[in-house]
Amino acid sequence: MRFKQTNYIVIHKGLSEAGIFLLNVLSLLPLFLLYGLADAFYVLLFYIFGYRRKVVKENLMNAFPEKNGTEIYAIEKRFYKFLASLFIEVIKMKSISKKELNKRVKFKNADLVEAYLKNNESVLFCSSHYGNYEWVCMAIGLNFSGEHFPIYKPLSNKAFDNWFLKMRSRFGNNMVSMRQTLRAIQANKHKSTIFTFGSDQAPSKDESNYWTTFLNQQSSIQLGVEKIARKTNRPVFYLKINYLKRGYYEVDCVPICINPSETGEFEITDMHTLFLEDIIKEAPAYWLWSHRRWKYKPDPKVSSTHIKDYGIMDAMA
Repeated sequence: MRFKQTNYIVIHKGLSEAGIFLLNVLSLLPLFLLYGLADAFYVLLFYIFGYRRKVVKENLMNAFPEKNGTEIYAIEKRFYKFLASLFIEVIKMKSISKKELNKRVKFKNADLVEAYLKNNESVLFCSSHYGNYEWVCMAIGLNFSGEHFPIYKPLSNKAFDNWFLKMRSRFGNNMVSMRQTLRAIQANKHKSTIFTFGSDQAPSKDESNYWTTFLNQQSSIQLGVEKIARKTNRPVFYLKINYLKRGYYEVDCVPICINPSETGEFEITDMHTLFLEDIIKEAPAYWLWSHRRWKYKPDPKVSSTHIKDYGIMDAMA
């Protein structure tokens, strides 16, 4: 049994290393060739393998009950075309130059953030799995004066986790595991810093302590941004990623809460959740619909004070 387990680990590690080698080679290709591969990859994802199509369709239908089947299908197709390009763009992170990245990711209202950083103050960024969030995260390290600490969830595959960490850290980003967030903030409290959170990352079932209505569905929301903002009074900016055209993004730094210590419980969480909802409704194809965002439902034993009533309480009655 132990021999078989060892054999499995060796094979699994070998396949991971072979996959990473192939991805590194592909990364050396120019983007126009990679986008050609993305077109073929889209056909495989959407038409041949139907990658998570059931999940995507169900998510879209629940999020947009007012849309008919034709409209949902059109969003599906645009999403899968974008997903194929996103996959290629993530691979390109291994070799993309600073000049190329800055050409393709432009920041708007960055001066509002710099006003704090140059005054030796720190800020919090809210982001989401919208547009090319990976490129945007990389580009922050090139475009702002404060030290950048993106919060991430480690992958279960150690080889690919290390591969991603090296890519994400190329341009000065200091990646921080979710469980190390408070320690990193404490260790850098005397510096001018940016901590970036993926605000749409669903908490685990045990950590789902706050529920609200998001895209017409009962959704558990991470409270990390709010907890840190209210405790440290760091202003919160939302990174509104606008998809301009294939491979080009504009990122608007929108201040959503300047004085967090003056807010009530769950107020900041509601702010960034509703803000993201508006972004998705404006251009739905560029959010990560293949993500199983609504796996869990609220525990009926949880106090109603932890469930924001946007119609949810009536639905649960």
